Amino acid sequence: MRVGRTVARPACAATIGTMPNFISRLKEGNPRSITAMLLAVMLFSVMDTLIKVLSERYPPIQIAALRGGLSLPLIVLWIHWRGAWPEVMRARWPLHLLRGALVIAMLVLFTVGVRGLPLTHAYTLMFFAPLLITVLAWPVLGEQAPRAHWWAVVGGLAGVLVALRPSAEGFVSWSGLAVLGAAVCYAVSAVVTRLCSRTDSKDSLVLWVMVILTLGAGVLAAPHWLPVQSADLWLWLGLAISGFLGQLAITEAFRHGQASAVAPFEYTALAWSLAIDWMVWRQWPDAFTLLGGAIIVASGLYVLRHEQVHATAEHP
Repeated sequence: MRVGRTVARPACAATIGTMPNFISRLKEGNPRSITAMLLAVMLFSVMDTLIKVLSERYPPIQIAALRGGLSLPLIVLWIHWRGAWPEVMRARWPLHLLRGALVIAMLVLFTVGVRGLPLTHAYTLMFFAPLLITVLAWPVLGEQAPRAHWWAVVGGLAGVLVALRPSAEGFVSWSGLAVLGAAVCYAVSAVVTRLCSRTDSKDSLVLWVMVILTLGAGVLAAPHWLPVQSADLWLWLGLAISGFLGQLAITEAFRHGQASAVAPFEYTALAWSLAIDWMVWRQWPDAFTLLGGAIIVASGLYVLRHEQVHATAEHP
């Protein structure tokens, strides 16, 4: 699961819009940012694959603790190299603690879910999170969404129900509900991140969530901690490196490119999950997962396109 992905995303992202608009964005210096986004999605897909593999041998809370602990030294070195310590030490601690708790819950729930689901199915359910952010942004951030966004939320919810299976047996799948719970935690943490970003630096958001993740999950994992097998060391190393580089790549993507051109490429994660499920586990999603994913992606793109049209009307 992508810890801190929302740190670099601007407050409001538009999407492709019409093809001429999309092409014009490509000519405005966005190829570098789009490449960075594609790289970030690939790296996060690798990270989630490693989480799924490790979930067969280690408790989810231990995976969360080591996910933070192994990435933390890399983040500290990055902040030190950039000389960003003065900005990092200014933090709104109550919000950071809440965000850290949400990230711990998100990672544990996602790990529980992905252990029993194909990666594609898990990603399909996780893509409902951006639509949940629309719901939460109104009461928490005061950002009132237009009617079109609420219709998209309803459409996305329909996609989730399809992906969970329109039957009693599928609907009570603990793995599916766990991933959906992770999506809720992700959405709430994204809104909290937005609140933090009004006063705290990006480096502060990245560092402290990893510190809280490492310490909080570490304490919870201690009673049932399993020794790390030497054969798994390369998996843990890959988990740390892919997560760290993925965060740098997504920050680069939104720093230099327009969100309207970059954001839609996050959905390429579904292509990666399809390929990984087939190559690693020889699994292929059924019609319900594919249909549900298509509905959720279409709902998300509809929201983004509506934002682009609205922005164009205000600033022709």
